[in-house]
Amino acid sequence: MPVDDLWYLTKRGPNNERLKSKRHGRGKRWRCRYEDANGLPRERLFERKADADVFDLDARTGRAPETRLDQAERRVTYREYAERWRHSRKVSQALDYQRHLDSRLRHHHYPYFGDRPIRAINVTDLLEWVAKLIDAEAAQSSIKTYFDVLNTILNAAVVDKVIADNPCRAVRISAILRGFSRAPKWVPTTEDVLALLHAVPPRYRAAIWLGAGEGMRLGEVLGTESGSRCIDSEHQQVHVVQQLRFHKTVYGGFYLAPPKSGSIGDVDLDDTVAAAIAEHVRRFPPVSVDLPDITRGTPDPGKPAARRVAELLFTDDYGRPFHDQAWSKLWAGWRKSAGWPLEGTFHSLRHYFATALIAANLDPTDVQNALRHSSLRITLETYVHWWPKKDRRRNVIGTGLLAAEDRRQGGGKNLILL
Repeated sequence: MPVDDLWYLTKRGPNNERLKSKRHGRGKRWRCRYEDANGLPRERLFERKADADVFDLDARTGRAPETRLDQAERRVTYREYAERWRHSRKVSQALDYQRHLDSRLRHHHYPYFGDRPIRAINVTDLLEWVAKLIDAEAAQSSIKTYFDVLNTILNAAVVDKVIADNPCRAVRISAILRGFSRAPKWVPTTEDVLALLHAVPPRYRAAIWLGAGEGMRLGEVLGTESGSRCIDSEHQQVHVVQQLRFHKTVYGGFYLAPPKSGSIGDVDLDDTVAAAIAEHVRRFPPVSVDLPDITRGTPDPGKPAARRVAELLFTDDYGRPFHDQAWSKLWAGWRKSAGWPLEGTFHSLRHYFATALIAANLDPTDVQNALRHSSLRITLETYVHWWPKKDRRRNVIGTGLLAAEDRRQGGGKNLILL
């Protein structure tokens, strides 16, 4: 938004002298060019350069009346804009991401920002919101995800000229979260797992064994099928190749998808887990369920997903696949009966699995492979406090030097100590 001198040309003369324009001495001398609230080019003339400079600053910072949005646009709430943004991006987002995005907005954005004018959100608001998430003991990775979504939406609002700038740019979320650990807040002991096994009805006990004995996540357990696709008894392996997901408006609800973060892998089948699965199949035969299967990739837009019959090991009392919310209601009662704290989730069984392997002195890379982590760094950062500390040897240097001196002196007095 430059300020132009209309009485002189930008081009200089042969001796570098300023050349007068045709308008020299007539009309207002100084011109400020700017964009109005609708993004259209405008200009305004001033007699004094100081006045033009002040207006130029106000126009660039959005304080000038000509650059402000009208009252109706200024009252657009964060919820209104975020919903428009969410619906407009559906075409480029995976189904699972859409479902999680909707949940993050409803549960973590709208309660705090939803009814506020989007233009009124400032840096202090963001820091207060992050502080509330930390006080609520939200996971570090979750806080970063919620913040990243907010940052993306506000960036889009800047591009759409709904807001002048994005306050997230002033917040270094990585610096705020630095010092947090991936370490789980609570890990069950062997006695805790046994108490849970006694609290869970026989119909779902094998699911606990898969969590505690194979380190599987809940979605992976609920998507486990009978037979060698998942439980390969012949080769004594569990093939973690899928998880059960749910989307209300797509695929009719339940569908099979790849594991979280593509963590497909094989885990050694524990003999006790194998026995628990065999007993489960004997008492509660698998249920054949026709499901969309996108484990090999999502279908092209407009085309239906491939379907197949899955022999699910775990269904409810009516033979239906398990929705994670339905499972959570049952879990709350089992957790209470087992004497677990509120932090005790199904994922805690995965932490038990990991720490049990560490206590058995497995190599860190073996633990990483069993957990199907994408990198060893994640494994070490998560469970560093459980890794046994090696005994630190004392007197190594002094003992070596004194022994050498003793040999040198032929067993005489050790002069190097004098």
